[in-house]
Amino acid sequence: MSINSLETKENYNANSSRYDRMIYRRTGKSGLLLPIISLGLWHNFGFTDNFENSTEIIKTAFDNGITHFDLANNYGPPYGAAEINLGKILEDNFKSYRDELVISTKAGYDMWEGPYGNFGSRKYLISSLDQSLQRMKLDYVDIFYHHRPDSETPIEETMTALDQVVRQGKALYVGISNYSPEETLKASKILKRLGTPCLIHQPKYNLFLRGVEDKLLDTLENEGIGAIAFSPLYQGILTDKYLKGFPKDSRAIRDGRFLKKEFISSEILKKVSNLNLIAQSRGQSLAQMAISWLLKDERITSVLIGASKKEQLLENIKCIENLKFSDEELLNIDSVLNQ
Repeated sequence: MSINSLETKENYNANSSRYDRMIYRRTGKSGLLLPIISLGLWHNFGFTDNFENSTEIIKTAFDNGITHFDLANNYGPPYGAAEINLGKILEDNFKSYRDELVISTKAGYDMWEGPYGNFGSRKYLISSLDQSLQRMKLDYVDIFYHHRPDSETPIEETMTALDQVVRQGKALYVGISNYSPEETLKASKILKRLGTPCLIHQPKYNLFLRGVEDKLLDTLENEGIGAIAFSPLYQGILTDKYLKGFPKDSRAIRDGRFLKKEFISSEILKKVSNLNLIAQSRGQSLAQMAISWLLKDERITSVLIGASKKEQLLENIKCIENLKFSDEELLNIDSVLNQ
Protein backbone atom coordinates (compact mmCIF):
# COMPACT_ATOMS: atom_id res chain seq x y z
CA MET A 1 0.00 0.00 0.00
CA SER A 2 1.42 3.39 -1.00
CA ILE A 3 1.75 6.24 1.44
CA ASN A 4 -0.60 8.26 -0.74
CA SER A 5 -3.39 5.70 -0.42
CA LEU A 6 -3.42 6.40 3.30
CA GLU A 7 -4.00 10.10 2.72
CA THR A 8 -7.76 9.93 2.36
CA LYS A 9 -8.13 13.71 2.27
CA GLU A 10 -6.18 13.96 -0.97
CA ASN A 11 -8.07 13.64 -4.25
CA TYR A 12 -5.07 12.97 -6.48
CA ASN A 13 -2.94 9.90 -7.11
CA ALA A 14 0.13 10.57 -9.22
CA ASN A 15 0.91 8.52 -12.30
CA SER A 16 2.99 5.54 -11.20
CA SER A 17 5.22 5.73 -14.29
CA ARG A 18 6.00 9.45 -13.91
CA TYR A 19 9.72 9.02 -13.35
CA ASP A 20 10.08 6.98 -16.54
CA ARG A 21 8.78 9.95 -18.53
CA MET A 22 11.44 12.48 -17.61
CA ILE A 23 15.22 12.93 -17.76
CA TYR A 24 17.06 14.26 -14.69
CA ARG A 25 20.39 16.07 -14.49
CA ARG A 26 22.68 16.75 -11.59
CA THR A 27 22.67 20.38 -10.47
CA GLY A 28 26.29 21.51 -10.75
CA LYS A 29 28.43 19.56 -8.30
CA SER A 30 25.61 19.10 -5.78
CA GLY A 31 23.67 16.00 -4.87
CA LEU A 32 20.41 17.39 -6.27
CA LEU A 33 18.92 16.08 -9.50
CA LEU A 34 16.43 18.25 -11.34
CA PRO A 35 14.11 17.36 -14.22
CA ILE A 36 15.43 18.84 -17.45
CA ILE A 37 12.01 20.50 -17.80
CA SER A 38 10.77 22.52 -14.81
CA LEU A 39 7.52 24.44 -14.47
CA GLY A 40 7.57 28.17 -13.79
CA LEU A 41 4.54 29.81 -12.19
CA TRP A 42 5.25 33.38 -13.32
CA HIS A 43 2.04 33.46 -15.36
CA ASN A 44 -1.28 31.57 -15.21
CA PHE A 45 -1.34 31.03 -11.44
CA GLY A 46 -2.68 34.35 -10.16
CA PHE A 47 -6.07 35.22 -8.72
CA THR A 48 -7.32 36.30 -12.16
CA ASP A 49 -6.57 32.83 -13.58
CA ASN A 50 -8.77 29.76 -13.45
CA PHE A 51 -7.79 27.83 -10.32
CA GLU A 52 -9.02 24.48 -11.63
CA ASN A 53 -6.91 24.94 -14.75
CA SER A 54 -3.88 25.85 -12.64
CA THR A 55 -4.41 22.69 -10.60
CA GLU A 56 -4.61 20.54 -13.72
CA ILE A 57 -1.36 22.01 -15.02
CA ILE A 58 0.46 21.14 -11.78
CA LYS A 59 -0.93 17.60 -11.74
CA THR A 60 -0.07 17.07 -15.41
CA ALA A 61 3.46 18.28 -14.79
CA PHE A 62 4.04 15.91 -11.88
CA ASP A 63 2.39 13.00 -13.72
CA ASN A 64 5.09 13.48 -16.35
CA GLY A 65 8.03 13.60 -13.96
CA ILE A 66 8.30 17.35 -13.49
CA THR A 67 9.17 17.61 -9.82
CA HIS A 68 10.42 21.21 -9.79
CA PHE A 69 8.02 24.17 -9.45
CA ASP A 70 9.50 27.65 -9.52
CA LEU A 71 7.98 30.82 -8.05
CA ALA A 72 8.89 34.26 -6.75
CA ASN A 73 7.33 36.33 -4.00
CA ASN A 74 5.71 38.74 -6.49
CA TYR A 75 4.28 36.26 -8.99
CA GLY A 76 0.57 36.80 -9.48
CA PRO A 77 -1.28 39.00 -10.04
CA PRO A 78 -1.51 40.32 -7.40
CA TYR A 79 1.86 39.87 -5.74
CA GLY A 80 1.93 36.67 -3.71
CA ALA A 81 -1.06 35.11 -5.48
CA ALA A 82 0.90 32.34 -7.22
CA GLU A 83 2.37 31.22 -3.91
CA ILE A 84 -1.04 31.22 -2.25
CA ASN A 85 -2.58 29.21 -5.08
CA LEU A 86 0.27 26.72 -5.13
CA GLY A 87 -0.11 26.36 -1.37
CA LYS A 88 -3.76 25.41 -1.83
CA ILE A 89 -2.91 22.95 -4.60
CA LEU A 90 -0.20 21.32 -2.50
CA GLU A 91 -2.41 21.09 0.57
CA ASP A 92 -5.30 19.51 -1.32
CA ASN A 93 -3.32 17.15 -3.54
CA PHE A 94 0.37 16.82 -2.72
CA LYS A 95 0.84 16.44 1.05
CA SER A 96 2.13 12.90 0.71
CA TYR A 97 4.38 13.87 -2.21
CA ARG A 98 6.18 16.78 -0.53
CA ASP A 99 9.50 14.95 -0.37
CA GLU A 100 9.29 14.26 -4.12
CA LEU A 101 8.94 17.96 -4.95
CA VAL A 102 11.47 20.74 -5.38
CA ILE A 103 9.78 24.07 -4.61
CA SER A 104 11.71 27.27 -5.20
CA THR A 105 10.92 30.91 -4.62
CA LYS A 106 12.79 34.19 -4.89
CA ALA A 107 13.04 37.70 -3.49
CA GLY A 108 14.71 40.73 -4.99
CA TYR A 109 12.10 42.73 -6.87
CA ASP A 110 9.48 45.02 -5.39
CA MET A 111 7.05 43.23 -3.09
CA TRP A 112 5.65 45.63 -0.48
CA GLU A 113 5.73 49.36 0.22
CA GLY A 114 8.49 51.11 2.11
CA PRO A 115 12.27 50.75 2.19
CA TYR A 116 12.33 47.08 3.25
CA GLY A 117 10.32 45.43 0.48
CA ASN A 118 12.83 45.37 -2.35
CA PHE A 119 16.41 44.54 -3.46
CA GLY A 120 18.87 42.56 -1.31
CA SER A 121 19.06 43.49 2.35
CA ARG A 122 19.01 40.82 5.05
CA LYS A 123 15.85 42.49 6.39
CA TYR A 124 14.03 42.08 3.08
CA LEU A 125 15.22 38.61 2.13
CA ILE A 126 14.47 36.91 5.41
CA SER A 127 11.13 38.69 5.87
CA SER A 128 10.15 37.81 2.32
CA LEU A 129 10.95 34.13 2.74
CA ASP A 130 8.97 34.02 5.98
CA GLN A 131 5.98 35.48 4.13
CA SER A 132 6.42 33.05 1.22
CA LEU A 133 6.42 30.07 3.55
CA GLN A 134 3.22 31.29 5.18
CA ARG A 135 1.53 31.76 1.79
CA MET A 136 2.51 28.29 0.58
CA LYS A 137 1.87 26.68 3.99
CA LEU A 138 5.33 25.08 3.90
CA ASP A 139 7.97 24.59 6.57
CA TYR A 140 10.76 25.12 4.06
CA VAL A 141 11.48 25.66 0.38
CA ASP A 142 13.99 23.54 -1.46
CA ILE A 143 15.68 26.50 -3.20
CA PHE A 144 15.64 30.17 -2.23
CA TYR A 145 17.02 32.65 -4.75
CA HIS A 146 18.15 36.22 -4.65
CA HIS A 147 16.21 37.37 -7.70
CA ARG A 148 18.58 40.09 -8.93
CA PRO A 149 21.83 41.78 -7.87
CA ASP A 150 21.61 44.89 -5.69
CA SER A 151 24.32 47.49 -6.25
CA GLU A 152 23.42 49.38 -3.06
CA THR A 153 23.61 46.48 -0.61
CA PRO A 154 26.98 44.84 0.07
CA ILE A 155 26.98 41.45 -1.58
CA GLU A 156 28.36 40.01 1.67
CA GLU A 157 25.13 40.98 3.45
CA THR A 158 22.97 39.39 0.77
CA MET A 159 24.95 36.16 0.71
CA THR A 160 25.06 35.99 4.51
CA ALA A 161 21.25 36.23 4.51
CA LEU A 162 21.07 33.30 2.07
CA ASP A 163 23.40 31.31 4.31
CA GLN A 164 21.26 32.17 7.32
CA VAL A 165 17.99 30.84 5.87
CA VAL A 166 19.66 27.51 5.15
CA ARG A 167 21.03 27.30 8.70
CA GLN A 168 17.57 28.16 10.02
CA GLY A 169 16.05 25.28 8.04
CA LYS A 170 13.88 27.57 5.93
CA ALA A 171 15.63 26.53 2.69
CA LEU A 172 17.65 23.48 1.70
CA TYR A 173 19.66 25.23 -1.01
CA VAL A 174 20.21 28.77 -2.28
CA GLY A 175 20.67 30.28 -5.70
CA ILE A 176 20.97 33.53 -7.59
CA SER A 177 19.29 34.95 -10.67
CA ASN A 178 20.22 37.60 -13.24
CA TYR A 179 23.76 37.97 -11.84
CA SER A 180 26.62 38.83 -14.22
CA PRO A 181 29.61 36.45 -14.46
CA GLU A 182 31.66 38.74 -12.19
CA GLU A 183 28.86 39.06 -9.62
CA THR A 184 28.28 35.31 -9.79
CA LEU A 185 31.91 34.54 -9.08
CA LYS A 186 32.00 36.90 -6.11
CA ALA A 187 28.74 35.52 -4.68
CA SER A 188 29.96 31.95 -5.12
CA LYS A 189 33.24 32.60 -3.31
CA ILE A 190 31.44 34.20 -0.36
CA LEU A 191 28.89 31.39 -0.07
CA LYS A 192 31.60 28.73 -0.20
CA ARG A 193 33.44 30.44 2.65
CA LEU A 194 30.22 30.53 4.65
CA GLY A 195 29.67 26.82 4.07
CA THR A 196 26.51 27.12 1.96
CA PRO A 197 27.57 26.72 -1.67
CA CYS A 198 25.52 28.36 -4.40
CA LEU A 199 23.44 25.58 -5.92
CA ILE A 200 22.10 27.17 -9.08
CA HIS A 201 21.90 30.29 -11.24
CA GLN A 202 18.75 31.27 -13.12
CA PRO A 203 19.59 33.38 -16.20
CA LYS A 204 17.46 34.47 -19.15
CA TYR A 205 18.61 32.36 -22.08
CA ASN A 206 17.09 31.49 -25.43
CA LEU A 207 17.92 31.38 -29.13
CA PHE A 208 17.68 35.16 -29.41
CA LEU A 209 19.30 36.08 -26.09
CA ARG A 210 22.65 34.29 -25.83
CA GLY A 211 24.71 36.57 -23.60
CA VAL A 212 25.23 33.80 -21.03
CA GLU A 213 27.48 32.04 -23.54
CA ASP A 214 30.15 34.74 -23.26
CA LYS A 215 31.36 34.04 -19.71
CA LEU A 216 28.52 32.99 -17.44
CA LEU A 217 28.23 29.31 -18.40
CA ASP A 218 31.99 28.85 -18.04
CA THR A 219 31.89 30.55 -14.64
CA LEU A 220 29.07 28.28 -13.48
CA GLU A 221 30.88 25.18 -14.68
CA ASN A 222 34.13 26.21 -12.95
CA GLU A 223 32.30 26.98 -9.70
CA GLY A 224 30.20 23.81 -9.76
CA ILE A 225 26.93 25.73 -10.02
CA GLY A 226 23.93 24.48 -11.98
CA ALA A 227 22.01 26.56 -14.52
CA ILE A 228 18.28 26.76 -15.11
CA ALA A 229 17.26 28.88 -18.09
CA PHE A 230 14.15 31.04 -17.97
CA SER A 231 12.26 32.61 -20.89
CA PRO A 232 13.31 29.79 -23.27
CA LEU A 233 10.55 30.73 -25.72
CA TYR A 234 11.22 34.47 -25.49
CA GLN A 235 7.75 35.27 -24.14
CA GLY A 236 6.14 33.17 -26.89
CA ILE A 237 8.10 34.65 -29.80
CA LEU A 238 9.93 31.35 -30.31
CA THR A 239 6.71 29.54 -31.23
CA ASP A 240 4.54 29.59 -34.33
CA LYS A 241 2.00 31.70 -32.43
CA TYR A 242 2.74 35.00 -34.20
CA LEU A 243 3.49 33.75 -37.71
CA LYS A 244 -0.08 34.39 -38.86
CA GLY A 245 -0.85 37.51 -36.86
CA PHE A 246 -1.57 38.26 -33.21
CA PRO A 247 -4.03 35.87 -31.52
CA LYS A 248 -6.39 37.53 -29.05
CA ASP A 249 -5.23 35.27 -26.22
CA SER A 250 -1.51 35.86 -26.88
CA ARG A 251 0.68 37.60 -24.31
CA ALA A 252 1.44 40.47 -26.71
CA ILE A 253 -2.29 41.28 -26.79
CA ARG A 254 -3.37 40.28 -23.26
CA ASP A 255 -0.48 41.74 -21.28
CA GLY A 256 1.85 44.31 -22.81
CA ARG A 257 3.91 44.79 -19.66
CA PHE A 258 6.51 42.22 -20.63
CA LEU A 259 5.96 41.75 -24.37
CA LYS A 260 4.84 44.66 -26.50
CA LYS A 261 3.22 44.00 -29.86
CA GLU A 262 5.48 46.49 -31.62
CA PHE A 263 8.56 44.57 -30.47
CA ILE A 264 7.65 41.64 -32.72
CA SER A 265 8.99 43.21 -35.90
CA SER A 266 8.89 41.82 -39.45
CA GLU A 267 12.61 41.10 -39.15
CA ILE A 268 12.08 38.98 -36.03
CA LEU A 269 9.12 37.20 -37.62
CA LYS A 270 11.22 36.33 -40.67
CA LYS A 271 13.81 34.70 -38.42
CA VAL A 272 11.09 32.89 -36.50
CA SER A 273 9.59 31.61 -39.75
CA ASN A 274 12.96 30.25 -40.91
CA LEU A 275 13.63 28.68 -37.52
CA ASN A 276 10.21 27.07 -37.75
CA LEU A 277 11.23 25.41 -41.02
CA ILE A 278 14.32 23.94 -39.34
CA ALA A 279 12.17 22.67 -36.47
CA GLN A 280 9.75 21.02 -38.91
CA SER A 281 12.65 19.25 -40.62
CA ARG A 282 13.54 17.82 -37.19
CA GLY A 283 9.98 16.64 -36.61
CA GLN A 284 9.50 19.23 -33.86
CA SER A 285 7.47 22.32 -33.24
CA LEU A 286 9.49 25.52 -32.97
CA ALA A 287 8.82 25.62 -29.21
CA GLN A 288 10.11 22.07 -28.83
CA MET A 289 13.24 22.84 -30.83
CA ALA A 290 13.92 26.03 -28.86
CA ILE A 291 13.85 24.07 -25.60
CA SER A 292 15.88 21.18 -27.01
CA TRP A 293 18.48 23.65 -28.30
CA LEU A 294 19.08 24.89 -24.75
CA LEU A 295 19.31 21.38 -23.36
CA LYS A 296 21.93 20.28 -25.89
CA ASP A 297 24.43 21.89 -23.51
CA GLU A 298 24.92 19.59 -20.51
CA ARG A 299 25.73 22.63 -18.36
CA ILE A 300 22.05 23.56 -18.53
CA THR A 301 20.54 21.58 -15.69
CA SER A 302 16.95 22.43 -16.52
CA VAL A 303 14.77 24.73 -18.60
CA LEU A 304 11.88 26.63 -17.03
CA ILE A 305 8.74 26.60 -19.12
CA GLY A 306 5.34 28.11 -18.48
CA ALA A 307 1.97 26.77 -19.57
CA SER A 308 -1.52 28.20 -19.87
CA LYS A 309 -3.12 24.77 -20.26
CA LYS A 310 -2.08 21.16 -19.80
CA GLU A 311 -2.13 20.43 -23.53
CA GLN A 312 0.52 23.09 -24.10
CA LEU A 313 2.65 21.63 -21.33
CA LEU A 314 2.40 18.10 -22.73
CA GLU A 315 3.33 19.32 -26.20
CA ASN A 316 6.45 21.10 -24.97
CA ILE A 317 7.56 18.16 -22.81
CA LYS A 318 7.86 16.13 -26.01
CA CYS A 319 11.05 18.07 -26.78
CA ILE A 320 12.96 15.49 -24.74
CA GLU A 321 12.36 12.96 -27.51
CA ASN A 322 14.91 14.78 -29.69
CA LEU A 323 17.70 16.62 -27.88
CA LYS A 324 20.48 15.99 -30.39
CA PHE A 325 21.46 18.43 -33.14
CA SER A 326 23.62 17.75 -36.16
CA ASP A 327 26.42 20.17 -37.00
CA GLU A 328 24.46 21.19 -40.08
CA GLU A 329 21.36 22.00 -38.04
CA LEU A 330 23.36 24.13 -35.61
CA LEU A 331 25.00 25.99 -38.50
CA ASN A 332 21.61 26.59 -40.13
CA ILE A 333 20.19 27.93 -36.86
CA ASP A 334 23.10 30.30 -36.37
CA SER A 335 22.83 31.42 -39.99
CA VAL A 336 19.18 32.35 -39.48
CA LEU A 337 19.89 34.22 -36.25
CA ASN A 338 22.80 36.14 -37.78
CA GLN A 339 20.82 37.38 -40.79
